[in-house]
Amino acid sequence: METVAEAERMTERRERQQERNPEQSGETIVDLVIADHEAGLGNEIILTLVKRNRTATLPWTRLRSGSPVLVTAQANNKSVVHGVVSSRNRDAILVSVQEWPEVEPLRIDSCPDEITRKRQRAALQIALESGGRVAQLRSILLGSRLPSFTEPLVSRPADHLNESQREAVRFAISANDLAIIHGPPGTGKTTTVVELIVQTVHQGGSVLACAPSNTAVDNLLEKLVASGQHPLRLGHPARVDSNLREHTLDAQVAQHELIPVIKEMLREAESLHRNANRFTRARPARGQKQGLRQDARRLQRDAKLLESQAIRDVVEMADIVCATTNFPQDIMGDRQFDLGVIDEACQSTEPGCWIPLLRVNRLVLAGDHCQLPPTVLSQQAAQEGMAISLLERLTDLYGDTVTKQLNVQYRMHHRIMDFASQEFYSSTLLAHDSVAEHLLRDLDAIEDTPLTNESVTFIDTAGAGWEEELEPEGASRRNISEAELVLRKVDELVAAGLPVEDIAVIAPYAAQVRYLRSNCVHEELEIDTVDGFQGREKEAVVITCVRSNRKAEIGFLADKRRMNVALTRARRKLIVIGDSATLGAHSFYADLLQYFESIDAYHTVWEEQNFE
Repeated sequence: METVAEAERMTERRERQQERNPEQSGETIVDLVIADHEAGLGNEIILTLVKRNRTATLPWTRLRSGSPVLVTAQANNKSVVHGVVSSRNRDAILVSVQEWPEVEPLRIDSCPDEITRKRQRAALQIALESGGRVAQLRSILLGSRLPSFTEPLVSRPADHLNESQREAVRFAISANDLAIIHGPPGTGKTTTVVELIVQTVHQGGSVLACAPSNTAVDNLLEKLVASGQHPLRLGHPARVDSNLREHTLDAQVAQHELIPVIKEMLREAESLHRNANRFTRARPARGQKQGLRQDARRLQRDAKLLESQAIRDVVEMADIVCATTNFPQDIMGDRQFDLGVIDEACQSTEPGCWIPLLRVNRLVLAGDHCQLPPTVLSQQAAQEGMAISLLERLTDLYGDTVTKQLNVQYRMHHRIMDFASQEFYSSTLLAHDSVAEHLLRDLDAIEDTPLTNESVTFIDTAGAGWEEELEPEGASRRNISEAELVLRKVDELVAAGLPVEDIAVIAPYAAQVRYLRSNCVHEELEIDTVDGFQGREKEAVVITCVRSNRKAEIGFLADKRRMNVALTRARRKLIVIGDSATLGAHSFYADLLQYFESIDAYHTVWEEQNFE
């Protein structure tokens, strides 16, 4: 169902935008050329693609690290090459491919991720048929057998953690089968997960550390390296910071004793191919060229087998292996792990979690089911359970029996935190003393202004006539007047001395993101949808709610978990702009508006100096 829904959505968007602006869908980037490339394992080529006009930046796009794409010649859509996005920034997008595209300029288009779904289906089939430990975990995860716990063995002090974090580590170590670490925003969930991994390795165990996205895996990797560990990172080295690349599979395999032999075999194969293709005046002996090509192919096959052996050796030697949840099974060989950890587990559909599940003796899930759920396009699939993550399902099934919640947050001023704590976490969150009262004005070189000396500001646009509209030739919504106010607020923050890179703008609709980006003078300003900011933070965040209409329709703003993410990204300053008449018809936003009033954060657009 999800495959069909994804294909239908892509076709619809491309047909709608193809003639006017193919990039408007967010799933296509055109007029690209290859600026650089580097080689990876298994004949992989990592292309750095930029706009043919080198002064142009890339448009807003839905393509993120790990997105499957098609790379084609722009002129005729021929020479189709399949690839995967390794990383992207404002100027370039890196794509991993198996073959070189033939004709420039190029375009890249998002394509359905059938490779991942095939891996997931295969993992589910193995889980269904397996006995042994997989069968035991299966029965626990399906609720037919209860998980068990023993007295934890803590191998080292964890003075850098607070008590709730230490308790979560102890609890997870004591789990014989399953444990959940529930980490609300800013509570140091990944820091806690890293300590659990380190404790496990100190006790002689091995760990498979996964997350649904490359970004989340890299976050784990960086913290593990900082803690003194030597993890192995599966995946594309171009996605990893240069100071961490020594931990990638490519870098580790390059140090293997078989690599000189492999390189020599490939050089000899290339020489044989050249000799077979070389033109000579003398007629070659019958079958001579064919024999040379056969010898070359044999050498290439043997080199490939040796490379696979080197990969298996490196994977087997690693105490900690970091990978996305959808890693290819064959790269692991027969490797099994004492502990499997899935960070940001709520962002993965359940089938994605079963790939690492097949290789672990115990499982720890870390995440927050009160934040973004997995992305599911098919409504029917969602209704049948696809949108419920494994962590959320197990929380409903076992509750506190398998779960420990972290309760001290280190990100937000307490007034930014309090509403989320009340609404989603039964008022259990506490702001650490280091952040509870911090404001923008406390930072160096920041002026003391009405905008910098308060933590929360809500600006009500009701009555201003700032109604939303559909984007021309599109299906996404935008609110131009509201967007212009957002940009004025950003300008005020910058004028007060706050660096642009410390500010983020979050919009629920892609059309609003596109309008803001095209009209913003600050190139360093991050503007994105809620999904792009999951797990991240900024000193100041401006949220534009967009919806403003006479029917009080708010669309997917009704997804409270998405708004929970948006409201909890700011450290010192949160600005929310919206129409109370439209938003307030929904009980969640009615409560939010009441909260803004209770902390004297409520203002109207009529108070704005530039409002006419």
